[in-house]
Amino acid sequence: MSTHPTTAPLLRTVTVAVSAERAFEIFTRRIGDWWPLSTHGCFDDEAAGVAFEGDLLVERSKAGEEAVWGEVLAWEPPDRVAFTWHPGYAAGQPATEVEVRFRARGGATVVELEHRGWERLGERAEEARASYSTGWVGVLDRYAQAV
Repeated sequence: MSTHPTTAPLLRTVTVAVSAERAFEIFTRRIGDWWPLSTHGCFDDEAAGVAFEGDLLVERSKAGEEAVWGEVLAWEPPDRVAFTWHPGYAAGQPATEVEVRFRARGGATVVELEHRGWERLGERAEEARASYSTGWVGVLDRYAQAV
């Protein structure tokens, strides 16, 4: 039993004017094209890219360093992708989870991001959730612009 109360998942949604297949492709295969690495990465201005590589989401620096942001839990194109989330922390450290669902609606796709598992962070849970509450808005705005 957890010693920390459950913290509500963070939910963010954006609608993009492409098919679910295309929305999934841009979110996953082209994440390095739209992710705002200089403000939302481990290497700041020294970031070279971010990509899903096999079962990992990895950021690389210009010097060749790597930071694993998370491990893929589900890869179900074009419906959803889910992964653990621990950018800046080594594997094995407490991680939250991110699930992104792609729902076709007419000629568009509703992209639903759920970030959960905050209680795993212990005392950092509320502060981390508050930070990502605004952070995901900017990230999803960049994604929508790239689409």
